[in-house]
Amino acid sequence: MAWRNVWRNPRRSLVTMGTMAVALCALVVFAGLMRGMQSALEQNVVELETGDVEIFAKGYQERPSLYLRIANPDAILARLDRAGYPATARLRASGLAAAGSSSAGALIVGVDVARDRRVSRVDREVAEGRWLDPNDAKGVVIGRRLARSLGLQPGGEILLLTNAADGSMANELYRVRGVLRAMGDAIDRGGVFMNAGAWRQLLVVPDGAHQIIVRRPAHVDLATARAAVAALAPAEDVRSWPELIPTLAKILETQRGSMALIDLIVYVAVGIVLLNAMMMAVFERIRELGVLKAVGMKPTSVFALVAAEGAWQTTLAIVVGLLLAAPALHYLVHHGVNLSSLAGASVQGIAYNSNWHAEVDRTTFTAPIAMLLVIVGVAISFPALKAARLQPVDAMHYR
Repeated sequence: MAWRNVWRNPRRSLVTMGTMAVALCALVVFAGLMRGMQSALEQNVVELETGDVEIFAKGYQERPSLYLRIANPDAILARLDRAGYPATARLRASGLAAAGSSSAGALIVGVDVARDRRVSRVDREVAEGRWLDPNDAKGVVIGRRLARSLGLQPGGEILLLTNAADGSMANELYRVRGVLRAMGDAIDRGGVFMNAGAWRQLLVVPDGAHQIIVRRPAHVDLATARAAVAALAPAEDVRSWPELIPTLAKILETQRGSMALIDLIVYVAVGIVLLNAMMMAVFERIRELGVLKAVGMKPTSVFALVAAEGAWQTTLAIVVGLLLAAPALHYLVHHGVNLSSLAGASVQGIAYNSNWHAEVDRTTFTAPIAMLLVIVGVAISFPALKAARLQPVDAMHYR
């Protein structure tokens, strides 16, 4: 009976179902895109900049200094390896980079090329030229904005000047092996990557490290990984990436709340459309509903009848909405949206990817569907209660 009633006024029913289907399709696609953006930003943080967890010497984060170093990084790296946490040590110093008549501030980073590849994808972010070679002590890879400001290309020469640990003025000429893609403000503007051995020779630092970047195994959550790393390096300062970049972590959390609010606003509008359609359907059939109650149909059965009509429309709308969303999500997951026009754009210093891909999991579908069902349930309840509370005599005489 409910199915028959849905098609008494096919135009109204189709408009109502179409509204729900389009809203569901849009919000499912939107959820996939937002999840993809959040996932890409988080991946860029952990794979390019900070890792999941970082280890520093006590006080280094508050006042970075060439002299504040982790005393025995090799021992900590060995413990992390045994525990199944890929990690690498890095050396950092500030200085000046110059080429020709131009100069700019530089962040000089010394890396262990073999180890760094296990925790970071920086080696795969070279836009021009090649990544570091352990056998090339004079080769460096620089950020794209630094290359632009100094007019450098792969094969060009760059002069680095800085204060060495022994108090002397360190300066050395290096050859540019490669130029990086957009990675983030700090690296883009002044990043200079070199082999750890060459860095130690330039800065006269024979031992220690300024930071150890740690990646967690896939099955370990971030809080557990932080606690485990802290236990393996009890004398050092251990922080997870949300602690290192709290503003970005807050932005991602706020985005998730904003998605729920947008879903609610859209679905409230859909609920109003459904409420209006169901109320019209009830008022058109007041006399019929009065006759049904007069011949013995209970109020709960009348309520169930009207609710079933709404349920049929909602079910069909969900099926159509998901069928519409599926090809759009398939395209966005595999091809994405080209953001090359926004090259260099960043959030809290973390660069966007040049291609914005959607990411899909179960919640991409279940969250919008669940919210739709809740809003529809609320919208249907009022006309269903109105129908259930009709008095048979008054309803049969209604005009």
